[in-house]
Amino acid sequence: MVKYLEEYLKYLKYQKNYSSLTIDSYEEDLVKYLEFLEKENLDILSVTYDDIRFYLMELNNEKNKASTVSRKLSSLRGFYKFLINRDYIKNNPFTLIKAPKKEKKLPRFFYYNELEEMFDSIDISTPLGERNRLILEVLYASGVRVSELVNIKVKDINDEEIKVLGKGNKERITRIGDYAREILDLYLEDGYRKLNIKNSEYLFLNKNGGKLTTRGIRFILDEIIKNTNVKKKISPHMLRHSFATHLLNEGCDILSVQELLGHESLTATAIYTHVTTDRLKDVYFKTHPRARK
Repeated sequence: MVKYLEEYLKYLKYQKNYSSLTIDSYEEDLVKYLEFLEKENLDILSVTYDDIRFYLMELNNEKNKASTVSRKLSSLRGFYKFLINRDYIKNNPFTLIKAPKKEKKLPRFFYYNELEEMFDSIDISTPLGERNRLILEVLYASGVRVSELVNIKVKDINDEEIKVLGKGNKERITRIGDYAREILDLYLEDGYRKLNIKNSEYLFLNKNGGKLTTRGIRFILDEIIKNTNVKKKISPHMLRHSFATHLLNEGCDILSVQELLGHESLTATAIYTHVTTDRLKDVYFKTHPRARK
């Protein structure tokens, strides 16, 4: 059985050009599967649908997440496809196996009072303070991804509109409101000029005048929330979730939110309706005088 595994891993490395990290992940999944076959005295080339179902039961008994089981199935499906292409077997038994449904995780977001506390915690008397406040304002005001944020150039800004380059190199226009516009004007007139010692075309610069990275943005947000009483972890995407959730809570239609977020599919945007529905349910049962006995 080991020879098939070794052959497959070489195939992934030299023909598929997979990274070492990806190959290690495949190997881990396949080694566990081979250990199961050996324990059950099963032949790798003649496993049946029932054998695989028994393996899945074992994975479930080990309390693996649905996403983990799906990944392992994907690894094994690819492995058996390879065995078919090499004429070791005729049929792929894993084609009959459906991946378990993934747990739907609702997007985490900030309440507006939490965001206000973060905004107020930033000292804007320094160039870096102006920049940090602007980062937070733009992320929340526009819902842009962090990868889009770091690539904004000064020339992309036109009053309250910002041109961003989204997924698939697709341009879209996003907007910012009065609060973000006010700190943007301050930053461009003061902090940006002091930080831009290298004549950069990018809007968000580090203390050395270079373009900020996505990792740099995450570090800045971590430092901002440390100066507040908000007991949540923060990420750029959480601000994007807050942007979408608050728009829907205030009555914005879902198609407009989809366009503002730059989602290709409405399905990707629809998850925010679950958040707002849960919130309305919670508000109803807490506030309606005859909702609870």
